[in-house]
Amino acid sequence: MDENINKIQKEIIFIKRVYEKLILELPNFKITDEHLLPYGLKPHTRSVSWLVEQIINQQSKIRAKQLGIKDVCFELPDTCLHDCIITDLNDRKHFVNIKVHNADGKDTKNDISAVEKLYKEYIKDVNYDVFYVCFGIHFNNVNILFDREYLEVFSVQFLPIYVNPRNDKIQALYKHAPEYRNRDDFLKLLEEKSKKIVLNHN
Repeated sequence: MDENINKIQKEIIFIKRVYEKLILELPNFKITDEHLLPYGLKPHTRSVSWLVEQIINQQSKIRAKQLGIKDVCFELPDTCLHDCIITDLNDRKHFVNIKVHNADGKDTKNDISAVEKLYKEYIKDVNYDVFYVCFGIHFNNVNILFDREYLEVFSVQFLPIYVNPRNDKIQALYKHAPEYRNRDDFLKLLEEKSKKIVLNHN
């Protein structure tokens, strides 16, 4: 097996183990007072995703020892492809982007990343890899409940690549069969799929 593909697969396994432990400990929480939203909160993932991501990142940091890692850094610029950096016990860095899915809704394609931004980051740093971790939530009146059975971990490098021509973003289902490709093949595929990257070569 290609060395790069093998490396990515091992890292997916490691990251999934970390978050499998965390998901059992994440506290359900109330968004606001019932008197303010007497009819409950409309189940719209975007309305709560940033808050849910913050809870996941901060809970992973305070539970780092329990999760078998050294630290989690989430104080990053908004322009980063990743939401946090996990430092393992061997001081290796793992770059993670947290996603949130309404577990009671349909599985639809979601924006994963802007292609040009992703491509530039991968070209700039040959050791950089970003991994996506998707958590499922349930809306219950004004409460947000974590789905303990829903957890998807994947590498953007193994995604079935579809680039939306309207916004030049990779779109994919969170639940998908991986398509194993090495880093060079992944970058070539991005070049073929993205109009912006092609234009940059002219």
